[in-house]
Amino acid sequence: MPENPHKDVSTLSFEKALAELDSIVARLEKGDVALEESVAIYERGEVLKRRCDELLQQAEARVDKITLDASGKPSGTEPLDVV
Repeated sequence: MPENPHKDVSTLSFEKALAELDSIVARLEKGDVALEESVAIYERGEVLKRRCDELLQQAEARVDKITLDASGKPSGTEPLDVV
């Protein structure tokens, strides 16, 4: 694991960040990682989780909701209501 848990995370795609996060979760669930390393990879996992959340929010902001006219046919789009 890198010494700096933030290193290179800002350039990772969603898929790569999620794959690394899954790997970290699997290692921690096995329970055979030394305490100090567990803390370090947990911190990296938190940074990766934030990156995934950020990328998902960006994707949601770009998604348009299709609007329908009175006959039920698509008539255009409008911004997605982000809750």
